[in-house]
Amino acid sequence: MRMESLRNYLAGNNFSEPDIEKIADAFEEKHYLKGDYFVQEGKTSKQLGFVEKGFVQYFVLIDGEEKTTYSVGENNFVTSLVSFLQQVPSKENIRAVMETIIWVIDRNGLNQLQEDLPAFKNFYITLLEWQICCIDESRLDAIMLTARQRYEKMLRKEPTLIQQIPLQYLASILGVTPRHLSRIRNSIR
Repeated sequence: MRMESLRNYLAGNNFSEPDIEKIADAFEEKHYLKGDYFVQEGKTSKQLGFVEKGFVQYFVLIDGEEKTTYSVGENNFVTSLVSFLQQVPSKENIRAVMETIIWVIDRNGLNQLQEDLPAFKNFYITLLEWQICCIDESRLDAIMLTARQRYEKMLRKEPTLIQQIPLQYLASILGVTPRHLSRIRNSIR
């Protein structure tokens, strides 16, 4: 079935079948190969996406070095939030870490759904609030938790994602070197 994971996500949020059809019709399937960008720094984020398959990395370049700021796996939404909402150039990059399928909708389609379906408008507001909370939690975790504690939290919250992410990306997400991450993993086993 076309976009089954998005449909299931919407059904889990109590949308009726006709509303799910209308919402699904507004999204378009896009395929990204490993290394393809969903958003590039300096360009405006034009789409909101739902990751059906794969994983994306949010990162910034500081002195030529990638610093991962966030990550999104399957059954989650993706966009450069400030860029998308304010239609300004993105300060971050979002890139596929592996072959990834993302269902995308542009701002016009999103606005039309909010106008046509009051339930979708409420869903979108809740989604934005949840996204802000995730970003805030991630920011606080980076400051308050050790790398080991962040890794253990990822193990609890997203065990299958940890198995899919290449070591260098996982290390970057945790803010450590791949060697340090190997030591953390070995000490937990």
